[in-house]
Amino acid sequence: MKQYESSFTSLVSAFARAYHSKFDTPIIFDDFLARQLITEDEFKEISRHMIQGISFFNKDIALKFKGNSDEILKWITQVQLSPTPLARSAYTEKVLENEILLGLRQFVILGAGLDTFAFRHPELKNILKIFEIDHPSTQAFKKNRLASMDFEIPNNLHFTSIDFTQDFTYQDLLIQGLKNQKTLYSLLGVSYYLTKQELVTLIQTLFAIVPSGSSIVFDYADEHLFEQKGLSNRVENMVKMAAASGEPMKACFTYEEMEHLLEKSGLLIYEHLTPATIQEQFFSNRSDYLSAFESIHYIHAVKK
Repeated sequence: MKQYESSFTSLVSAFARAYHSKFDTPIIFDDFLARQLITEDEFKEISRHMIQGISFFNKDIALKFKGNSDEILKWITQVQLSPTPLARSAYTEKVLENEILLGLRQFVILGAGLDTFAFRHPELKNILKIFEIDHPSTQAFKKNRLASMDFEIPNNLHFTSIDFTQDFTYQDLLIQGLKNQKTLYSLLGVSYYLTKQELVTLIQTLFAIVPSGSSIVFDYADEHLFEQKGLSNRVENMVKMAAASGEPMKACFTYEEMEHLLEKSGLLIYEHLTPATIQEQFFSNRSDYLSAFESIHYIHAVKK
């Protein structure tokens, strides 16, 4: 992964969250700090790239909204970019809120990118220890960005640089202060880019030293990923864009495969959200373009 690729990926995700917080109603997930991590030039540049690429996403929409840049940007953002990042983050933080009430004291964010959770919840600084884990280049980019934007790093936030495709050990986490106590992991937007064996190895390693009751929330693509086009070809577009960026999507799963994978790691599925369930929980009764992404599922799995 190159520095530019990692930073651009995290910037586009932050752009989608920032756009939603500013322009969409009702709010699914309010990342009101995301806009502060993007410069004005970056926001304009990403917007321009999206608008200019409308013919790639949908030629009919390009003709329908020709000359209406605001509507084109809204369509691309709400149809292609935002649905999964918004709903999976909302779901994860809902699970986290409940786990904190049950005594959770450690939260590990894998593939954190420009995540703002620790900054949006200063009330948790003496309650929850937060670990952000990501590729070294992505994390270096974030640290530089936080410094340039004068973000003060809370005492309960710890950074650890790890390449998920390489041998992953607990050493860096232990140095940062991870304890052998109940832990919630989030693994959002990562499973698609790992092979099935890499995902198995990662999950087994994550749960090797944490106690029973620890859990993980993640999203994954089902067995239709590489054959389903989706609304306005958005699933097909997602796969194509990932390949073009040099980070191709590698794995998709049947529910039975995922269940077996987790069971091998000593985990049971506590909750499974299908695209239909995600639509009902997070996107019902809307009048805009936002809707649940086809082929994408969420899981909350707990260590036995």
